[in-house]
Amino acid sequence: MQTRKLGDLTVSTIGFGAMGMSHGYGPGPDRDANIALLRAAVERGVTLFDTAEVYGPWVNEELVGEALEPFRGQVVIATKFGFAIGADGRESGVDSRPENIRRVADASLRRLRVDAIDLFYQHRVDPDVPIEEVAGTVRELIEAGKVRHFGMSEAAPATIRRAHAVQPVTAVQSEYSLWWRRPEEGLLDTLAELGIGFVPFSPLGRGFLTGTIGADTVFADNDMRTGLPRFSAEARAANQALVELIGRIAAGKGATPAQVALAWLLAQRPWIVPIPGTRRPERLAENLGATELALSAADLAEIESAAARIEVRGARYPEQMERMTNL
Repeated sequence: MQTRKLGDLTVSTIGFGAMGMSHGYGPGPDRDANIALLRAAVERGVTLFDTAEVYGPWVNEELVGEALEPFRGQVVIATKFGFAIGADGRESGVDSRPENIRRVADASLRRLRVDAIDLFYQHRVDPDVPIEEVAGTVRELIEAGKVRHFGMSEAAPATIRRAHAVQPVTAVQSEYSLWWRRPEEGLLDTLAELGIGFVPFSPLGRGFLTGTIGADTVFADNDMRTGLPRFSAEARAANQALVELIGRIAAGKGATPAQVALAWLLAQRPWIVPIPGTRRPERLAENLGATELALSAADLAEIESAAARIEVRGARYPEQMERMTNL
């Protein structure tokens, strides 16, 4: 597996997003199968694994902690703080108060079975807590040896600059793919200027860009995509043009649509490390195969020209969820 740099942190060119193993996408494999898949990812060279306390909540961190305990020192585990979660497991908005950040750090260390959190993201910007106070709290955790690197998620360039001035930001995480390109509107240039790495989540459009989801696809009741405007039947039908474009490129390359979508991301900047998630061994192998797919300048120009003529339909999130972002 090739490697890339997120700030001064070296990780595999493609990481692994573990969220879907226990949160967001309906029933999946049992715990033993998930642990086996996470360990298979390590054996195939993956060194960046992404989780969060809110996934589940808590159970995803526990899963990742158990699976990766034998590989301490060989992998980078990223987790997140920034939500208010009650004892009943119900999430009730953002919370980046210093006392909550410290509480989450201690709890995540136990669940992940590590001595220090490799990369600690603010999951969502909290408008009620100055970002300088957040960054200062993470700096204290770094000085205490509980955290190694500071990250931010779904944050605007101006907010990132303010945080970075207090505690250097190693990586920023946001959604980015051929059907969600908002990071190109100033964020990527800011990260390049500051030397911060970028970690796109949902790099395959929550599965849509793989070509396996159509207008007639039926999702489980507890699959988060049932509540996303972009996944309405009408939007899926309208957005097939983008999937067809990726499919045409893939056919010409002897690759899969997922591999083209990931290779396109990798070609955008040398410090981009996508974190596709999966619950299937064959999809893991397929995703990692994207590192061997080279898109030429002509390929990229063809994709750009064709994509510019396609209007993606449907909002990314419902309005109340989108309000929680700082983009």
